[in-house]
Amino acid sequence: MDQTMIIARMAPEDADDVAAVFGRYDETSMPHEIGVQARSLFRFRGLYVHLIDFDRPAPHAMRIAQSLPAFRAVSEDLRPYIQAYASDWRSPQDAMAERFYHWTAAAGSAPRPAR
Repeated sequence: MDQTMIIARMAPEDADDVAAVFGRYDETSMPHEIGVQARSLFRFRGLYVHLIDFDRPAPHAMRIAQSLPAFRAVSEDLRPYIQAYASDWRSPQDAMAERFYHWTAAAGSAPRPAR
């Protein structure tokens, strides 16, 4: 599984509208076509955070997505609500956060007590 996070700007009061756009989109075959396994949307003080789990590398999934008319339609439906965080934004890849640390529990390992 590959995970990516998209960061943008969103007015907090637009969260329900943004969720509705994704709700309509996620009821179609589109998420499966690009390998989306899970999606979580977060808001925090004017920020929009979109966490996506893919069954393939995220850059590959995004290349497929950008070639599909339905993906472009979703992007258009989100346009009134989502604004680029960075002024040099050209594509969704320009809004993807860079992971710099990741940890997962190993199978069968128990957490160690804090000291």
